[in-house]
Parts: sequence; C-alpha cells; structure tokens
Amino acid sequence: MTPRAVVRWIALGRQEPDRLTLEGATLGIPGITAAWGMVAWVGVAVCTIGDALECRVAGLWEARELPLAMMLDSVGSGAVESLAEYVNDVLCQEGTAQSLLVTNRLSPGYGAWEVTEQRALFSLCPGHSIGVELNEACFMTPTKSISFVVGAGPRARVDHYFSQCARCWMRACAYRRVPARTSVHR
Repeated sequence: MTPRAVVRWIALGRQEPDRLTLEGATLGIPGITAAWGMVAWVGVAVCTIGDALECRVAGLWEARELPLAMMLDSVGSGAVESLAEYVNDVLCQEGTAQSLLVTNRLSPGYGAWEVTEQRALFSLCPGHSIGVELNEACFMTPTKSISFVVGAGPRARVDHYFSQCARCWMRACAYRRVPARTSVHR
C-alpha cells in the first residue's frame, strides 16, 4: 500500500439548504445546512492507498484464490477507511487550532449526495496529484480511494462521530460501534 492524500480548505461563498457555493464550484448536497449548520469553510480531501493491493487481489481472483482475494480486498477497504479517518482527524485538528468546529465528513455517493457530484469535488481538489482519476461514471481509480468534504465554522454542527451507527437500520452489522438508541427502521 502507498497511502496518499490531497486536501484543500476553501472559504465558503454561499450556503443554501441543499447547496454550498465555493470558489470555482458548487456542491449540491441534499440537506447540507440541516446536517452541518452554518459553516464558513469547507475542507475537501481525496485519499488513496494506491493500486498495488487491488492488482494483487485481481491476480488472486484469476488464480481462483477466492477466499484470500476477498480477505485482502477487505483489508484494503479497511486501510483506505483508516486513511480517510486519519486525514479527517488532521482537518479537525487544523480547525480546532483556529477555534473552529469541524463537522462530520460526507462523501459523494453516500446517502442522498449524488455520486455525479464527484466531478465538482475533483474540480476543487484534483486527485491526479496522488494518482487518483475519475472515470465517466464518476468512480475513482484506484478503487481503494475515498473523497470527502467537511465543514468548519464557529457555529458548525458536530455530531458525535459514532452516532451514525446508532441511527443505522442494519441491526446485526458486524461493524456496529454503539447500540441503536431507538428502534431502527430501513
């Protein structure tokens, strides 16, 4: 693995309920103001562990070493998620040093945020400097890559990080970090 990341802080030009207008691009994120509250800055990041692991997984797959291929692929997914968490922590530390609250991170393609918004995110923080490219369908290569945004400001809304697990509809998820507070529904 070759972990790499590129990040950029951008001053917010305008914030609407479902849209953030920044220098050079607009991000259409349903419910962003409700989720983040009022922010003054947006941190944009692209992270990757490179393509060596996925090349090895492809080789194992071709050799019909399916259990090993699936396990190694899972390791890669965990590794890029850990890298994204690390980068998110760095952004939080930078915000805290400026007396700003930093929101939870959001990624295109998750929740109601359309994966096609990846184009706007990449226009703000191109991944090519770390070897990450965006294809026509707005998926990144190498596939073990994560892009995300965070908001920062004196009045930003910050959820407890693991509250996502508490709200999740997957009762028996092997990765649940905290129990659901109430009955969960899909």
